[in-house]
Amino acid sequence: MTVLLLEDEYPAAERLQRLLRQAAPEAQVLAVLDSVAGALQWLDTHSAPDLILSDIQLADGLSLEVFEQTVVRSPVIFTTAYDAYALRAFKANSVDYLLKPVKLAELTTALTKLQEWRTPAAPAAQPDATAQRLERLLDALPRTERQYKTRFLVRSGEQLLPIAATQAAWFQSRHETTTLCTLDGRRHVVEYTLEQLESLLDPAQFFRLNRQLIAQLPAVQRLHPHFNGKLLVDLQPAPSEEVLVSREKAGAVKSWLEG
Repeated sequence: MTVLLLEDEYPAAERLQRLLRQAAPEAQVLAVLDSVAGALQWLDTHSAPDLILSDIQLADGLSLEVFEQTVVRSPVIFTTAYDAYALRAFKANSVDYLLKPVKLAELTTALTKLQEWRTPAAPAAQPDATAQRLERLLDALPRTERQYKTRFLVRSGEQLLPIAATQAAWFQSRHETTTLCTLDGRRHVVEYTLEQLESLLDPAQFFRLNRQLIAQLPAVQRLHPHFNGKLLVDLQPAPSEEVLVSREKAGAVKSWLEG
C-alpha cells in the first residue's frame, strides 16, 4: 500500500508514520508534504497513491482545498485537531476523520474500513454515498458546539489552582516542558504537549504560531513584517524569545486575527 502524507508539523508527521508502521507494516510512505501547493504539484506529477493521510490545516491553507481544486481518486483518512470540517472531509473520498492525537486503535480501524471499501462487493460510489448519508444525518441533528477545554489545574507550591483557559495568554514548549503564561504574567507548568493542546483549545481563540508556541487572541498585540516573508509577533506578556511565524503560515495567522 502506497501512502501520501500531508502534515505541516514535523512531530505529528513522525508520530503518524510510527503508528502507520505498526498498523500496516507493508505500507510505503511516498512523500511527506506540508502545503496545499506542494500537494497539488505532487498529485499532478505522480500516480495516485493507494491512500492519502492528511491533516486539515497545512502550512498555506486547508488541505480540503486540494480536493476541491483537483480530481483526487485516492481514498483519504483525515487527521486533525478540529472537528469543524467533518462534512467537507467526507465529501473528499474520506474513509475516516480522526481527531488528534491519533491513537493506534483508531488508525487500525480506519485502515480496516479502507480494506472493506476495496472488496469487490463494495459499491464503487461508496465514499459519495457515505457523504450523502452523513450530510442528511447532520442536517437532522440539533446544532451543538464542540466542548473545548475551559480550565487547567496547575501546581503552585503545595497547592493546586484552577486557571480558566480564557486567562491563558500563551502556551510554550521548551525542553519537553510546556508552560502556561496567564494574561497577568504568571507562569505554570502544564502536563500537555502542544499537539494535545491544539485539539483541546478553541481554534477561534487559540492559534499555534510556530512549533513552540500557541497564543490566545488577547495576547497578540501587533504583527511586524520580518525577513523572507515571516512575521514577528508581539505578545503581552512577552515570552523570553521572539515569536516568529513562517512565511507559509503568515496568511493563516492574519485570517485568524481578522476572524
